[in-house]
Amino acid sequence: MSTLSEKILKGDAGSFVDVVVDRALAHDGTGVQALIAFREMGAGRISKPDRVSIVYDHIVPANNSTTADLQAELRRFALDNGMDFHDIGEGICHQVMSEGSVTPGEIVVGADSHTCTMGAFGAFATGVGASDMASIWATGETWFKVPETINIRLEGKLSKYTEAKDAALRYIGLLGAGGATYKAIEFTGDNNLEMDDRLTISNMSIESGAKAGLFYADDVTCRYLRDHGRDAVPQKAEDCDYIREETIRLDDLEPLLAVPHRVDDVKPVSDFEGTPLDQVFVGTCTNGRYGDLKRFADIVKGKKVKVRTIVVPASRAVLLKAVDTGVLRDIIESGAVVGNPGCGPCLGAHQGVLGEGETGLSTANRNFRNRMGVGAKYFLSSPTTAAFSALRGEITSPGDFL
Repeated sequence: MSTLSEKILKGDAGSFVDVVVDRALAHDGTGVQALIAFREMGAGRISKPDRVSIVYDHIVPANNSTTADLQAELRRFALDNGMDFHDIGEGICHQVMSEGSVTPGEIVVGADSHTCTMGAFGAFATGVGASDMASIWATGETWFKVPETINIRLEGKLSKYTEAKDAALRYIGLLGAGGATYKAIEFTGDNNLEMDDRLTISNMSIESGAKAGLFYADDVTCRYLRDHGRDAVPQKAEDCDYIREETIRLDDLEPLLAVPHRVDDVKPVSDFEGTPLDQVFVGTCTNGRYGDLKRFADIVKGKKVKVRTIVVPASRAVLLKAVDTGVLRDIIESGAVVGNPGCGPCLGAHQGVLGEGETGLSTANRNFRNRMGVGAKYFLSSPTTAAFSALRGEITSPGDFL
């Protein structure tokens, strides 16, 4: 029987297929590069502009004149060609696309490696380079080698202090940074994961080298999409051949960290208890959704953080909900700084980059050397661990906080 990737791509693992792209996306960084490649190809027009999204999220608002000029050029091009354009403040491309743009069974291609996030909806979602994106702009199509599939079974329920981020770090630690290279990962099992959880787990599949990370659409998926004005039909899993299978018991998970400078170097938070911190960052396409902000706010409410703490909502919709529910006020009153929706300091270019010799704790998906500040080091964690750690100014295991 076929895996979900094989069904969507309509081919057996190892075969090559030509596909029509249902949704293509780029941001202010890769969109500029794709535009250069598009012009070098001599392409005259965007084939299907209504299926192409440009989202300004990486360095927003522009941090200098060069960035502003590049963004202005891409902005004019997108608007002149009738593309689906999202300007500064609307949020991170993966989150914006997750708010009603992507539905089960679609093929989603983005000029960003974390496009795999949308696999949470039962879509085949993957990242490509700028030249491939330019070709998609010109033709509306691309090609893939259908990947083999690894099955990660997520069984049970997350406990009070563990989150989807801990489950994601757990499977990255199991597979290793290259353990799923050009493979798809299917996440199955009987669990209590909601859509925000699934988005976090799919988001990090690229950190094991995976081409895509997919959940089967079910009642949870359909309910979420209905809330965003979209209809969807559940997908049925079949017995199929996986090249590898792993089971993670969510009930047995403990709070985890990715230790500098590898995402797959995963250790219990308790192993690094007491490590002094210079900065805590909560946000990104991994953990900047409303549920993430609310968990953080519930913990810091009525208290004061003891280290500089930056919180960046993943989208305008997330920010507005945080305002309406009082979550944003709780965060600000704790002493944290709230940034405009976008990527923030995640890519080491804007709004909170670490200094040399500093140590940070981040809810992002990567802790590569020099990524978020030259000469700095930082750990990856869940928003819950980040909240407790911000209150002490040092890495703190949630269960040990008093």
